[in-house]
Amino acid sequence: MDPQPVAPKLHLVSLPRRELTYTLSFLFLLISSVLVFNLSSPSLGLGSFAGPGFLSRILPKPSAGTCDYSRGRWVRDEDRPLRFYNESCPFLDPGFRCRGNGRKDGGYLKWRWQPYGCELPRFNASKLLEWTRDGRIVFAGDSIGRNQWESLVCMLSQAASKSSIYEANGNPITKHKGYLSIRFQEYNLTIEYYRAPFLVMVGRPPRNSPSSVKTTVRVDELHWYSKNWEGADVLVFNAGHWWNADKTVKMNSFFQENGSVNLTMDVMEAFRKSLQTWKTWALNCLDLQRSHVFFRGYSPVHYRNGTWSEGGTCNSNKEPETDYTKLEAEPLNNLYISNTVGEIKGRNRKVQYLDITFLSEFRIDGHPSEHREPGTPADAPQDCSHWCLPGVPDTWNELLYAHLLSVRFEER
Repeated sequence: MDPQPVAPKLHLVSLPRRELTYTLSFLFLLISSVLVFNLSSPSLGLGSFAGPGFLSRILPKPSAGTCDYSRGRWVRDEDRPLRFYNESCPFLDPGFRCRGNGRKDGGYLKWRWQPYGCELPRFNASKLLEWTRDGRIVFAGDSIGRNQWESLVCMLSQAASKSSIYEANGNPITKHKGYLSIRFQEYNLTIEYYRAPFLVMVGRPPRNSPSSVKTTVRVDELHWYSKNWEGADVLVFNAGHWWNADKTVKMNSFFQENGSVNLTMDVMEAFRKSLQTWKTWALNCLDLQRSHVFFRGYSPVHYRNGTWSEGGTCNSNKEPETDYTKLEAEPLNNLYISNTVGEIKGRNRKVQYLDITFLSEFRIDGHPSEHREPGTPADAPQDCSHWCLPGVPDTWNELLYAHLLSVRFEER
């Protein structure tokens, strides 16, 4: 499995005095309205409004008649573990099989995401297999993307003959570099995962670069795997966990653009540029009126009492977080991703920002923590970034399914 992601730092924006005055006035009126609303609607608690990033949750509002599946709450559901699959699914990485690795409590499996004001459509594996017959579903990104890929493979495998599902190139599921392609022979369908943590190329620095530069992240050159992504029916991208100083400049990996190394480029600026490179590729190389493209939001990490390298833990929580003050602010990564997706949408282009950050932020109980894959040293850091499977990524795929339903994917 990839090394543990590092949580992005919160970036604050300063406002001029006049704009600040307007903003504070607006906040006062908004809070007053909320209090009045709550007095007249006792069934709604302040918790509905007091969550982190509240303003970002209501501005802008979803289009009339649509459901915002990313906003809601976790509810206990004793039947949840019976709905999809279990750890016997042969396509699960050993590091994600938490019960098999010694986790005794199973309560983390019994939570269902309930959107506000609507229902999340029930995932139907048989229908999705039929809709994607003779097609391809592609996941590209880091090992958290692999989490989601394995989840979807196992969810779909429940509606197909197990003997007809296999890795197309004979590779074991434990392969962590390169790519894997699971073939559903009955449906002539492949579900593919490409490990590309930055989505763009990483390689040797140009000649005459400073000796301190060991590698470069080429923000203007998409990964060469991208040629394999073209023509897929559904594509799910993710990036962000490797876009931090610890995995780049502190490891003497700097950013390269137009053939030159930039020693001063900020990590988030480099991330923004890489997304523009991805956008250009998507517009030029994908048929966006046929292929359905999703860029998933940032998956939260939940280290408490220290970072990954400082002995941080997440094994004390057995249920979703209920204290809103402990939730992290919306990462800047998501703003850049959603803005980039917004620049592509329109003209019947099938591009969607898959927002899973808010719902995942509550699930500190859903990580492997100390229940890592066999052979992991006893003093190894806890894993509070990847997710147990079955687990939270199953909900991400339920949202993916719901979005496909909402755009009538079955009629394509």
